[in-house]
Amino acid sequence: MKHSTPPYCCSYMETHIENADIVTRHFPGLTPWQLEAYGRLQELYSDWNAKINVISRADTGNLYTRHVLHSLAIAAFLGPLEPGTEILDLGTGGGFPGIPLAIFYPHCRFHLVDRIGKKIRVVADIARSLGLANVTTQHGDDGECRRRFDYVVSRAVMALPDLVRVSMRHLAHAATPRGRHAPGLVCLKGNVLAGEADGLGRPFALTPVADYFDEPFFETKEIVYVPL
Repeated sequence: MKHSTPPYCCSYMETHIENADIVTRHFPGLTPWQLEAYGRLQELYSDWNAKINVISRADTGNLYTRHVLHSLAIAAFLGPLEPGTEILDLGTGGGFPGIPLAIFYPHCRFHLVDRIGKKIRVVADIARSLGLANVTTQHGDDGECRRRFDYVVSRAVMALPDLVRVSMRHLAHAATPRGRHAPGLVCLKGNVLAGEADGLGRPFALTPVADYFDEPFFETKEIVYVPL
């Protein structure tokens, strides 16, 4: 059964609109500040990608579909969050899903961690350029992050059983629901293999990204939710 589309998220049938319009078509209630911030991402990432390989150069023309909107599938799934919600982006790479989510949830606090120093420096610079006061960054692996969070988000950073194990130690065990879903891990994966999911040893839910977005790119993408 398809999940109902969130009230703030509309369906769009076009294949590609490689600018920020694709975000506004799916999320029409964005503020002028959010629209400006999303609109600047193409320039910021193109500039940095000319210097170092932040994202695949094959994806630079598809930034808004393959990176920004894909990241925002987590927002479509989570829905509104309470102010002050703490979110860890584990293995953020070039800032996905953390940067698009931090723009979407300016009232929430995001901590973006990655072990590759040059990438986390880019992420910190992009956050500064956009004025994202709700973003902090950390260079290191997950073991060097000692804080607890309401949610952990990630995008295909490691095998699912390993990601769940790592994420659980970063969740605040006394946390109460900050939105429609209880605290837990929310990650983006390609088609999750049955064996991979079976090895989790705890409840989980799979939601196709195509339940929210109609672009063909998302036909094989899933949201994995593992509650605390």
